[in-house]
Amino acid sequence: MRPDPSIVLLHATPVAIEPVVRAFASMWPEARLSNLLDDGLTIARAQSEELTPALAQRFVDLVCYAHATGADAILATCSAFGPAIEAADRALPVPVCKPNDAMFQDALACGRRFAMLATFAPALPTMQAEFAEEAARLGVEATLDTFVVADAMTRLRAGDADAHNELVALEAAKLEGYDAVLLAHFSTSRALERVSAAVRVPVFAAPESAVRRLRSRLGL
Repeated sequence: MRPDPSIVLLHATPVAIEPVVRAFASMWPEARLSNLLDDGLTIARAQSEELTPALAQRFVDLVCYAHATGADAILATCSAFGPAIEAADRALPVPVCKPNDAMFQDALACGRRFAMLATFAPALPTMQAEFAEEAARLGVEATLDTFVVADAMTRLRAGDADAHNELVALEAAKLEGYDAVLLAHFSTSRALERVSAAVRVPVFAAPESAVRRLRSRLGL
């Protein structure tokens, strides 16, 4: 592997790009990043209750294209395509990382009862399954309650990140009795500072955890 690995960031929505690029800049500035975006994936995913075989294959095809560009590793930033990411990871000779399993592992090290704030409801079934799988792998009993913040994603896509962050923080302030709060998507991590100020428990966001996991998978 080259000293400065080539990392392709695979996005299904443009609002996921800034948070993960910022995380790399702060934690792994040597990595050579490329951003690959198919924002039609999110639109198609929102129209189906389940991840269809055709849509999963479309995602895998995009991952294969990313690999063909010379990527040493691929990080998917969309939380609604877990099974497709796993399939690509099995098929390719380079790491293909899911966005949230590292965050779940970090959170499970500090508690057992969690609340997760989401802004894209179709992602929740796969995320809940991944959380349960991670807890089982670690041999712990844990619960995850999920809350969808209405209108936050609409505001963010319209360019109003401040309104998005405020809506997520207001929802967080209602939470009681949890060991930690999880921010479901890379895009939601924009609200980390405000959510942390609104609660008295640790708050976990996916980008930083994902960068650490990716470095580990590359042996760095």
